[in-house]
Amino acid sequence: MHKAIEYIHEHQQVLRDEHAPSDEAGALTDPARDVLHDSRGMRLLQAASHGGFEASPADFCEWVRAVGRYNPSAGWIAGVVGVHPWEIALVDPKLQDEIYGSDPDTWVASPYAPQGRAIRDGDGFRFSGAWQYSTGTDHCDWIVLGGMVVDENGNPGEIPDVRHFFLPRGDYEIVDDSWKVMGLSGTGSKDIRIEDAHVPEYRTLFHGALAEGHYGERRKGVPLYQLPWGCIFSAAIASGTFGIAEGAIEKYREYLRTRVSALGVVGKTDPFQQEALAEVEADLAAGITHVDVMLAQWMDQLEQGDPISEGQRLEFRRNQVRAVQRVLYGVDKLFARAGSAAIWTTRPLERYWRDLRTGGTHICDTSEVVYGAWANHEFETGIKSILLY
Repeated sequence: MHKAIEYIHEHQQVLRDEHAPSDEAGALTDPARDVLHDSRGMRLLQAASHGGFEASPADFCEWVRAVGRYNPSAGWIAGVVGVHPWEIALVDPKLQDEIYGSDPDTWVASPYAPQGRAIRDGDGFRFSGAWQYSTGTDHCDWIVLGGMVVDENGNPGEIPDVRHFFLPRGDYEIVDDSWKVMGLSGTGSKDIRIEDAHVPEYRTLFHGALAEGHYGERRKGVPLYQLPWGCIFSAAIASGTFGIAEGAIEKYREYLRTRVSALGVVGKTDPFQQEALAEVEADLAAGITHVDVMLAQWMDQLEQGDPISEGQRLEFRRNQVRAVQRVLYGVDKLFARAGSAAIWTTRPLERYWRDLRTGGTHICDTSEVVYGAWANHEFETGIKSILLY
């Protein structure tokens, strides 16, 4: 077990204690943030050249799950913010130095939705826009944002030039009081605004080139950085979701040990509740194994110099999404079988359920586009689906 994961388990009580306070604050509390920072888990996918561990994807996913089990919002931040160092390992070395040069523990926020508009200006761009869902942003000193290059009239080219734009904290505004949600409140996933910030060319990446793996040449010979970006990002989101589900199941188990219904049915001997628990635990174990094994097989494949095909990428996304969906349905069934006791805010089960269902709305956890993209590729229909991740 990686030392970053061990640290999380050793400090689980701090994370548990800060679950509700983080939700109330609308951002991760300092004690919870400190556990993530001090575990050094954010460095797991970070390049060794800039203080990172260059660890296996399995170690990273396990770390994210461990955090999410004890504190869902912290786990979501671990997945989203923790995967950004993987991309940063592929940016211009000058930008890597700017981000990590003085502090290898620097955190970088997002989101990637291409809602910004960039107009060419000297050695770079004038960049403006507004974004939602900047997870963990209060604790981050840089941000990476999706945007499109346009002309002075706001028109994109015939082939849209979609990029990721990296900016330091002073170049963008975090919109306070902009995160009002039913779950994962502690992620503080606030809105971001930018008006005519200057972004040099070297602080950008082409989205398509990243998605197709072209930037892997910058870390040639390191299999970790030859993985498909969309799949490693989706694995991070799935791991955050799985971690929350682990916590929800744990709370259900605790509840079941003492539950006696109004009709005198003992919860732990109730076959309906036993069934629901058995199913979701099996589905969760299968989902975790499925994602971990696929990534491990890819690492072996890349070690042999064999690139990952489009069909493999789509199969991964199909399997990853299905694994998540089974777990979501399973926890829903647990919640229903728990009876009216589950709705009380004085019990942790409902909080975990709200956090899990909120996480399940992320595009990486939803099925419709992914299944269609996989099927169209499988049957060579000629229909191309645009996958953001």
